[in-house]
Amino acid sequence: MEKKKSILLRLGWRIEALAWDAIMALFAALPIERASALGGKMMRLLGPLLPAHQTALINAKLVFPELDDAGARALAMAAWDNLGRLGAEFPHLRELRPYDQDGRVKVSGLEHLNAITGSAKPAVIVTGHFANWEVMAAAICQSGINARVSYRHANNPHIDKRINAIRRGYGIPALSAKGEDGAREMLSAMKAGQTVTFLNDQKFNRGIDAPFFGHSLKTAPGPARLAIRFDAPLLPVSVKRLPGARFEVTFHSPIKPSRDKNKTLAIAKTVTKINQFLEAQIRANPQDWFWVHRRWPKEIYRKAKP
Repeated sequence: MEKKKSILLRLGWRIEALAWDAIMALFAALPIERASALGGKMMRLLGPLLPAHQTALINAKLVFPELDDAGARALAMAAWDNLGRLGAEFPHLRELRPYDQDGRVKVSGLEHLNAITGSAKPAVIVTGHFANWEVMAAAICQSGINARVSYRHANNPHIDKRINAIRRGYGIPALSAKGEDGAREMLSAMKAGQTVTFLNDQKFNRGIDAPFFGHSLKTAPGPARLAIRFDAPLLPVSVKRLPGARFEVTFHSPIKPSRDKNKTLAIAKTVTKINQFLEAQIRANPQDWFWVHRRWPKEIYRKAKP
């Protein structure tokens, strides 16, 4: 029985990978603006049919309690539109060049990044799933800084390989999948003087409790722990989607890690500062965030009635 399940699973992965290839070929055949618009339209149609749509509606009201049902639906639809555009932009990533004059990406706050580039110390860069976060990673790695990027691997290993091949071709050479092996790689990178980058806005069951939009939520402490351990700069970065498949990447003022003598408290206080940065970015551009992720505890989703 287990062998049969394994065969069916591998077959399903192959079929999914073929579908992925066909969809990517379609988007690649279109100019980037048309591909992005088509991807957004497709997900506005498909997204509301998926279970994750209810997650997005619940999340919207958890973050913005004042929203009525129509407002929550509008925010969920904006999130689906962004995700569809992100997927459609994958075959065109090389057209999104952060440091080229006509590269469709504006980079702000370079003085904060340059301060890290000119330092002998490695840094810890933190961000979230905003707009097209692949562009954000490119703005870091193509700046000349030696950086390793943490990512969540796709469930389908064939698609995961395809995605990472695109990322490496886009100038994101060092990748570490989330998990124990990835954590060791990030630690080794810091020891070797390499800057590390984390998307730190998702639920981490083995994390610590930290405030996030008025709730105490499990949050990964890795970025805070590394910044404190290596006395490294903690640099936040965000990306905003602009009209016409264009973006603005912003490097913000560094977050000061806590210097509390109690290391546990220092990590907790620093994680709280990171969450406060993420909250501010979500409030500023809510249409760009990854609303379909179950960031809150399971019981909230069971009880909530969107």
